[in-house]
Amino acid sequence: MSITSLLDLRLKPEALADAPAVITETLEATRAFEGNLGVDVLRDTADETHVLVLERWESLEADDAYRAWRATPEGASRLGELLSAPPVLTRFTTEPGI
Repeated sequence: MSITSLLDLRLKPEALADAPAVITETLEATRAFEGNLGVDVLRDTADETHVLVLERWESLEADDAYRAWRATPEGASRLGELLSAPPVLTRFTTEPGI
């Protein structure tokens, strides 16, 4: 069953100029990770420091493998440098027939 993961990010105002390059670099690896079906970045129209990363995964296991890889030195990104608060991850399944 496919999974949609929402990563809710709060950026430091002083990091806004660097954010597009760092997010692009980070998401290149995300999009290339086995089991990734796509990634979209959504910016809040009322608050430019509020960003959602919408990721689609083939399965919960693929998403889990990705999260485990990101926790290693090889998978670490510079995204944390931009954040004013810890990211919030919420994962959803699609409810067929509704």
